[in-house]
Amino acid sequence: MMKMLPFFQSGPIGIRNGTAGCNDLNGRLENPLASVAEHIPACPSGDEIWSKDQEKMSERPEAACRTSRASSITSNGSCASAGESPEKGKKGIKGILTTALKKMRKAKPSVKQVMDLLEKQKLCDAVQHLIALEKNLSGKSEEGLIITQQDIESICEILKHKVFSILKDSVLLARSNPELLQQAVDALKEQEKEDQNCTSENLPEENLQFRPRKWKDLWMATVKESVDIRMKDTSHTPRTENLSVVGQNLLHMGKTMKEDLTVVAQYIKHLYPPEFDVFRTYAELYHHHFASLAKKAAESQLDDKDVYLLLSWVHNIYPKDMRKERVLAEELEKLELGSLLPLSLCRELEKKYLESEEATIKNVLSKCLAKEIQRWKEDKEPEKLNGHFQSELLAIIVIQSVYNSQMQARDINAMLGEELLCRLSTELAAFLRSYKDAFEDFKERGKKHRYYRPVLIANINNCCNFRDYTEKNIAEKDDNKERILSTLRDIMTSGGDVLLQQLFAQLKPIYKKFTENKWESSNEIMNEIIKTTSNHISELQTLKDPFYHSIIEKIHVCLVKDYIVRLLKKKVSMKSPTQQQNLAQSISKNAADLEAFCTSNGSKATWLNSVLPKLAEIIRLQDTGAIKIEVATLATAYPDIRKRHLEAFLHIKANLSRGELKSILGYLAEGTASMPPSTPLFSSINMS
Repeated sequence: MMKMLPFFQSGPIGIRNGTAGCNDLNGRLENPLASVAEHIPACPSGDEIWSKDQEKMSERPEAACRTSRASSITSNGSCASAGESPEKGKKGIKGILTTALKKMRKAKPSVKQVMDLLEKQKLCDAVQHLIALEKNLSGKSEEGLIITQQDIESICEILKHKVFSILKDSVLLARSNPELLQQAVDALKEQEKEDQNCTSENLPEENLQFRPRKWKDLWMATVKESVDIRMKDTSHTPRTENLSVVGQNLLHMGKTMKEDLTVVAQYIKHLYPPEFDVFRTYAELYHHHFASLAKKAAESQLDDKDVYLLLSWVHNIYPKDMRKERVLAEELEKLELGSLLPLSLCRELEKKYLESEEATIKNVLSKCLAKEIQRWKEDKEPEKLNGHFQSELLAIIVIQSVYNSQMQARDINAMLGEELLCRLSTELAAFLRSYKDAFEDFKERGKKHRYYRPVLIANINNCCNFRDYTEKNIAEKDDNKERILSTLRDIMTSGGDVLLQQLFAQLKPIYKKFTENKWESSNEIMNEIIKTTSNHISELQTLKDPFYHSIIEKIHVCLVKDYIVRLLKKKVSMKSPTQQQNLAQSISKNAADLEAFCTSNGSKATWLNSVLPKLAEIIRLQDTGAIKIEVATLATAYPDIRKRHLEAFLHIKANLSRGELKSILGYLAEGTASMPPSTPLFSSINMS
């Protein structure tokens, strides 16, 4: 005993006064049956510790074969000298107590110091004292020593439980009690340091009876246990409405991993030496837990919503959201955690998602078309949106369904979004072909419908919506894009032609009045044309742009062309220059009125504005050379004019000789461009 005093006097806790501390402890023991361990706060019970000792000793044959002189706590809480046989135990409780108390008095100077340090949460100092006790005992026979190997192992178990209970709660204690966590980490470092010292010093085998303790391995296991517990405990994550169990678990694991790793990076990592690689250890364990449960979920029977959620976590949320915080981004950049799912399983999940979305959209489109056809049969005017007739079902539900599905896929992954868009464009093309067939059927059979024309306009407007979506969202390389646009053009053209049929039918007899009256009262006739057209345009204003402007331009072309047709009918022939000048003035006035009317209603066909004034100028001019120049100008502006058109027009100028007429027509042939015009006018006039 005296040989050990120098260590205690110079130890980490200062000078001790012999056995006074032991006597003081005995004075505080109210129950003489209590063990030393029972007076240590927050430590395991004696049963747990000593049962662990027995397991440890069973692993050490040389220790298990010795007769231990340490106190042992039985399952019923009574104490017995481990060195006495059952027969000696029959001497009575008094004898057992006396023996136990003698043992405690002899052992208390060293044991009590460790216990006091544990009670004060000075875990690092406690480890240092324990290491000193190990060194004093190593290599010596237990005979005559007051502290045995089993005593040290028992104290070590108490200390180990205390340290790893704290380390297990590192994430919680890092901010609430960092001093206590620091003590536990320092104790771990001391044990690891002593393991390394013993290994490097090549000590005799008898001096390595306590080493290595491998606390670093225990630390790894403890961190894993802590991670597993925190990732499984969903009680701390608020329940999100309308989120499935799978979705809630993914949310909890992602939230827990992000928050915990932030704590590790900011508060825990710096407590350890670099060789522990703390952040990597935690990050890989969290990732492994998350990935294993994600894989398990992917292999189960997930509904469509959960498939989408899982893919969102795999491709988007997990790799990106974790890196939104700068402190995590810096640490995670150093690691290669990989994906939450194996590539093959991820591809299977993506395929399932794509097929499901494709089938869902196909079903939506089919139902929408059936409901739209049913609406056409009802005696109701289509609804107006911003002054335009429109089918809300097709304009909103179909396009929004396709668009939202595409955007959701793109949110998961850009490549997945492109793949789904390609599939959906195929479905949209097929849907529009069916839509076109249904529209053509209504166009032929629904002429007696009370709101026939508004229904046609509503469907043309629907096509405008589909066209806008297609042009903005479907790539040029997708063959379905042109198929879709072609189908839409067919529907719009077909519908537009029906809308204009009635107008053109009403205008035809009015235009005949020009030639019937030999262009007398031409201003009144033009006013009638404008009035009739205006009545139709008011209805056409319920068409959406740009189709409205397109159809107004079509009307503009028709009004000008029909006027030219009347000039080419050879119904009027004037020899007098005065008559020709009067006609030229009438044509110029009609042209100005027509241009003003069409422009005011939105026509942008400015290329038509000069044709009638140029024709009027040819009629007005009397000099052959001047006429040739004007013809050349006309041919330059409207290169599709041909000799047959000009010859019919010059019939008005009856004062031209055959030679002059031939000369003018020949000049046209020489100056006419061979390239077809981008905007044909004369070529659409039949001269039969």
